[in-house]
Amino acid sequence: MGTNGSTMLESYDALRQGLPPLDPSAVSSAASCALPARYEAVRTARDFTRRTLADWDVPERFDDICLVVSELVTNALRHGLPADTPHGQDPPVRLHLMRWASRVVCAVRDPGSDSPVAGEAGDGVAAESGRGLFLVGSFSDGWGWHPLAGRLSGKVVWALFRL
Repeated sequence: MGTNGSTMLESYDALRQGLPPLDPSAVSSAASCALPARYEAVRTARDFTRRTLADWDVPERFDDICLVVSELVTNALRHGLPADTPHGQDPPVRLHLMRWASRVVCAVRDPGSDSPVAGEAGDGVAAESGRGLFLVGSFSDGWGWHPLAGRLSGKVVWALFRL
């Protein structure tokens, strides 16, 4: 389910639009995972992230990164997929993990074009829905999103973690 290295770096140019300035040649590790349009994909993404971070020996932000990945993938499945997305189709959501010497970026690509909207601290934290991006902002060192252009359509929502 996951891929490393070249597959990730081939699509890196499209993904890094809108990311904080990071030298793409300094990426020390990269991994990618295709996720089907099912909520079980959240667990798959979390397990993939745990394995990848363990392989990269990144224990200091382990829990924060896994929580944020769960929230980003949940949001992609909940808000980034058209209502009529067939379950047998190619996986429409993709998780990308990139590691630099002192940073990790997780990025989730989905086919949706709507901008993500973060809830305010008092405006959805207690609600069942609407707290995902608030948690992303609370546990990461920065996050953002950008629409994709060219042969890739949709958007990427990313979160950055300093190590």
